[in-house]
Amino acid sequence: MVTDLTKEHPDKTLWRFLLPMMLSVMFQQIYNIADSMIVGKFAGEDALAAVGASYPITVIFMAFAVGMNLGTSVIVSRLFGAGDRKGVKRAVTTAFAASGALGIALTVFGCVACRSMMVWIRTPENILADGELYLKIYVFGLLFLMLYNVCTGVCTALGDSKTPLYFLLGSSAGNILLDFLFVARFRWGVSGVAWATFIAQGISAILVLITVIRRLSVMTAEKQPLFDGKLCRQILAIAVPSILQQSVLSVGNLVVQAIINQYGSAVVAGYSGAIKLNTFAINIFMTLGSCLSSYTAQNLGAGKTERIPMGFKTGLKLSELTALPFVILYFGFSRQMMSLFLNAESTGALNAGVAFLRIVSPWYLMIVVKLMTDGIIRGYGAMLYFVLATIPDLILRIIFALIFSQKFASTGIWMAWPFGWLAATGLTIFFYRKVLKKMRCNNF
Repeated sequence: MVTDLTKEHPDKTLWRFLLPMMLSVMFQQIYNIADSMIVGKFAGEDALAAVGASYPITVIFMAFAVGMNLGTSVIVSRLFGAGDRKGVKRAVTTAFAASGALGIALTVFGCVACRSMMVWIRTPENILADGELYLKIYVFGLLFLMLYNVCTGVCTALGDSKTPLYFLLGSSAGNILLDFLFVARFRWGVSGVAWATFIAQGISAILVLITVIRRLSVMTAEKQPLFDGKLCRQILAIAVPSILQQSVLSVGNLVVQAIINQYGSAVVAGYSGAIKLNTFAINIFMTLGSCLSSYTAQNLGAGKTERIPMGFKTGLKLSELTALPFVILYFGFSRQMMSLFLNAESTGALNAGVAFLRIVSPWYLMIVVKLMTDGIIRGYGAMLYFVLATIPDLILRIIFALIFSQKFASTGIWMAWPFGWLAATGLTIFFYRKVLKKMRCNNF
């Protein structure tokens, strides 16, 4: 299942590499959406709002897992592209050690700070207790989350996008079944949703960890040190800026969530459903960027920098084709999409979610350009550029949310999204051009 991304034309190789990854993300997001659908339909609007209010906080924890995924993937891709199988093995075990320690630290922090974080974002009183409960159960699974993301990063780095798909198929199906059992049948409410995710994620993480360990033993039988300080620093050089970038953006989302929370649990519930649909689409687009990161890193390791602009053009074509169906679905059928989460009597929540989707979804055709350039920049290792391109998005989204909400209420908050995306896209295109110049000058 290992694939060399340095040989065929990217029009051929990226399609084959992308499809399993895209299906993986789709199923991962499907069970996230299923959480909200089941809790909204069977536990009520307040329960959906409680899960939604805690979501921006869980995204901060997820940023650490995704950062380690990216750091591991880029470094392992370079070593694999250069033919260094021993280095690959050392890098993977080093990533396991670092992510395990980080997962434990985050779990301790999360257990202590759950309520304070929920209070800080002004969670409405009627959903505060349920939001805190969901968050506490969620943080117990952070170690599984970290290990799973590192393992999928390793698979992606080796050009294997099928193995993560197989595990996600099983995990997604199991999570949905447990959601229905715990929430619809046992009536456990938000705790049932949290425990379902914990169990499904834990089983999937253990199985994929075993698979990666077995694959490493086949790759090279020679024993290697379990921890390499130099490789750890290289992984963290990619991971830490990525974590900072996503964390900064997540903090911005927390501020936005605090603004949203002032409009009551109905608007929070509507936003909860709409943001899950938005996240579904954005994560699909980000998968294309991850493909380009692995493609870029492997070709850099092999010294084939001339192939990188070719991959970027292929990525742009694929991303626009992927974005168009989401624009049509979310803009043209927004009320039907929101009805997946809410019953007809939840009029205020439905209207809030519909407004969000109709304002934000047309801009998907632009934001995919940023996500493709992000992929090239990450694969090259220019993480400072990656972080800097995020800051305008964060600042402008908060500023315009505060300004527009004064006149347009909650709808004004949704209107802030395009302004942040426009600035971030412009900057990241500028940085991509600088990266290409550096490649040509340094003959990297």
